[in-house]
Amino acid sequence: MIRATTSVLLWTCIVQLTALGDTWGPHLLKGWPSCFSHQDSSVSVIEDKVPSVPARVLPPKRVYKNNGYLMVSCNGGLNQMRAAICDMVTIARYLNVTLIVPELDKTSFWSDPSEFQDIFDVDHFIMSLRDEVRILKELPPRLKRRVEIGMVYSMPPISWSDISYYHNQILPLIKKYKVVHLNKTDTRLANNGQPLEIQKLRCRVNFSALRFTSQIEELGKRVVKLLRQNGPFIVLHLRYEMDMLAFSGCTQGCNSEEVEELTRMRYAYPWWKEKIINSDLKRKDGFCPLTPEETALILRALDIDNSYQIYIAAGEIYGGQRRMATLAAAYPKLVRKETLLEPSDLGFFQNHSSQMAALDYLVSLESDIFIPTYDGNMAKVVEGHRRFLGFKQTILLERRLLVDLIDQYNSGTLSWYEFSDAVNESHESRKGQPTQRLVIPDRPKEEDYFYANPEECLQPSYSRLDLSVGGL
Repeated sequence: MIRATTSVLLWTCIVQLTALGDTWGPHLLKGWPSCFSHQDSSVSVIEDKVPSVPARVLPPKRVYKNNGYLMVSCNGGLNQMRAAICDMVTIARYLNVTLIVPELDKTSFWSDPSEFQDIFDVDHFIMSLRDEVRILKELPPRLKRRVEIGMVYSMPPISWSDISYYHNQILPLIKKYKVVHLNKTDTRLANNGQPLEIQKLRCRVNFSALRFTSQIEELGKRVVKLLRQNGPFIVLHLRYEMDMLAFSGCTQGCNSEEVEELTRMRYAYPWWKEKIINSDLKRKDGFCPLTPEETALILRALDIDNSYQIYIAAGEIYGGQRRMATLAAAYPKLVRKETLLEPSDLGFFQNHSSQMAALDYLVSLESDIFIPTYDGNMAKVVEGHRRFLGFKQTILLERRLLVDLIDQYNSGTLSWYEFSDAVNESHESRKGQPTQRLVIPDRPKEEDYFYANPEECLQPSYSRLDLSVGGL
């Protein structure tokens, strides 16, 4: 009886609603497109005036049997972590596991408290890779509780390992424990000898999935626009901050008080292994960043016009204005994000070094020429990204040769013209042109870094705009 009564009432409602729809529907919906009929002329006029925005098409989810969960804690600065994230996504994909959004380093020298979502667009990261690997913002509740009470298997993977190492050594652990935490991620996947699909996925994560937050992206566009208003600009990655000098032990041009300060800092960080360092020998071997004074000399030798803007992509230069005086005198249009933007624009980024580095990264990609004075992680990752963007010019300074030429010039052995000719000739083939990665079996630290030249993902371009130094 109840079923019969309910059915009668439902059918009565449907009949009444249909009648109302026939009467009022055309009036209420006039001017709106129908899913089943042709649009009227008024809609066509509107569409002619307003350009259509294509809907975002999400890739289909990849369906696979989940072997467990992979947690990772990245270590190092922004660009070291960026490359590590690319590796960890690739590893998770080929182990058929679920990756938890990576945790960023908060205990390094910079003490940046930023979370992944403070720097990268986390939703884009997850959704854009859904056809490759399942990524979650956090573990399922039951597993999360186990991790919170310390019931998790944690380990550092072996550096420069092939993907087979992860299949043979890490995957069995994930299947056994359900969750494995990798607590070190820097350079844990080999540069070379990997299947092509591995290398291409590393590139896809780097160049497509890892997008900065809209706040960082918009501010980066503003900086580039401000620079472009005044003509071409060069980004100089002047790696002459306190942490770099303390870590490397390079004290060229520093006074005795500064040398003592840098030495104390080096001993204060136990994970910096090398403590006793001969600065002069290290410099002659090319393992020191160029000083601001040496950099000014090299830019002049490369015929960089002093009317060009030079954007300094770096933190606080050690020694301040005293060390920057020579460079500022040679190139008066030195600018930084702090001089281009209002303090209020950067207020949100203060004490967040990785977010500041992200801003410099975006500006570096857009520059006419990118010149790093040291081959650290930012220099390498930006170099590779600029290759991907069409082999945009990056001048890779050969420091071992340059310091020798600088010493000869300063001692009077070489004239200015001899010095300049030698600098230009030695760097003719070091401007980011298409080239093969140098492979050194059993010595991965000495070979070319995958992210500096991801040649498997690059299309050689011989028709690109000539951005040679002399013709900028």
